[in-house]
Amino acid sequence: MTPSSSIRILLVDDQALFRAGLRLLLATQPDFVVAGEAADGEEALREAARLQPDVVLMDLRMPVLDGVAATRRLHEAQPCCRVIALTTFDDDEYVFEALRAGAVGYLLKDVSSAKLFEAVRAAAHGESFLQPSIAAKVVAEFARLADQSPGIMGQPVEPLSARELQVLRLIADGATNQVIADRLCITPGTVKNHVTAILGKLGVSDRTQAALKARELRLI
Repeated sequence: MTPSSSIRILLVDDQALFRAGLRLLLATQPDFVVAGEAADGEEALREAARLQPDVVLMDLRMPVLDGVAATRRLHEAQPCCRVIALTTFDDDEYVFEALRAGAVGYLLKDVSSAKLFEAVRAAAHGESFLQPSIAAKVVAEFARLADQSPGIMGQPVEPLSARELQVLRLIADGATNQVIADRLCITPGTVKNHVTAILGKLGVSDRTQAALKARELRLI
């Protein structure tokens, strides 16, 4: 997706009424285009192959093929297509299975429209987005794994600059690059450079691990 183009979205949910309401809501945003809909995972895979959407809003419990399995297959077939789980279930099992399958976001259906729009834009630009309640589950799971494997997360790190620490604190709060840019009055490109530097200095591969390691080392 180019910065000037619209974000093409595929809606996947077995409830037609919910899809209709979601379509109307997304249509209020000038940079969103609902490219298509699907009522189950198998149909979602066919429609994604045909439509090549930027973002898929994926329900998890559906007939024929569930959302987790569909996300896994879609991630393998179209890795550039970003999947956001949009569901009523916040059970740990669903959260971790969806993220392991390749989802870049996890939202509950009671999410505000503003947060939904933010998540879609973040996903389309290669970022992850988790509701705070879901992010807390993920951080707790990383902490549990770290406790089971002592020493893995506790390696010394290269010192972070004052600005990198500011960015890291906002990452730990679940802020996207755009939100960080707005709060610190810098460009999203500069934020991206800081995030890359932070991950390298902490020796981790993603933002969630960065937040966890920072807390363990008492950097934040």
